[in-house]
Amino acid sequence: MDFLQHHIESLIFCSPDPIKPEDIRTCLSEMFEAEVPIEDIQASLEKLLQKYEDDNYPFKVFSMGGGYQFLTKPAYQSSISILLKQKSKKRLSTSALETCAIIAYKQPITKHQIEQIRGVNCDYAIQKLLEKELVEIQGKSDGVGRPILYGTTAKFMEYFGINSLKDLPMPKDFSKDENEIGDEVEKEHEIIAAELEEMEFNTQENINTETQNQENDTKDTFGDLSSETNSQTEEDFSSESQTSEEPEE
Repeated sequence: MDFLQHHIESLIFCSPDPIKPEDIRTCLSEMFEAEVPIEDIQASLEKLLQKYEDDNYPFKVFSMGGGYQFLTKPAYQSSISILLKQKSKKRLSTSALETCAIIAYKQPITKHQIEQIRGVNCDYAIQKLLEKELVEIQGKSDGVGRPILYGTTAKFMEYFGINSLKDLPMPKDFSKDENEIGDEVEKEHEIIAAELEEMEFNTQENINTETQNQENDTKDTFGDLSSETNSQTEEDFSSESQTSEEPEE
């Protein structure tokens, strides 16, 4: 039974979403090439629930949405929220922002076309944008060599706090200073990159504000619970004191 429990434990650990007992049964049956009784799976799940209730574990198996998933315990919410806040502060570099701006406005676009506009190699910037899932491969060009085409993702709009690409600022909306020196296309993309940087900063500030508000709400909740507990304890103590002081007949 422990052998079966270990397999079930690994399936729950690897699943990004709550995994249902039927899905566990399907996986195990295919692996063992034999039907696994659902009763044995349920028994193993109950043991896992009891196992991770121990205080030695900072996480446990939660039953939710008809399935099971590993999640951290509420007692460690503060340290996790700090980690998430620190990760949210990791903003894009200037080169990544410029590359992202070019892809956003010129998509679908090849790496060679991006490098022609920027004038420098963009391998590292594109790789970072792909890792952050802000851009994606959208196919191949019909040109010589069939180069890869890049475009933005839904996460790009979420990251910069917009609902569609139509919400992006247009270069023609920016006023130009007279007697400017420099290439017009280069200045245009500098303006776009600067605008994206400002949008990124505002979005991250909103995330940090929401995180702080959630922490404050959590502290207020625990404070209210603590006050209620103390009040109840004082009332119980007062009642016991009055009872003990009543004279015997």
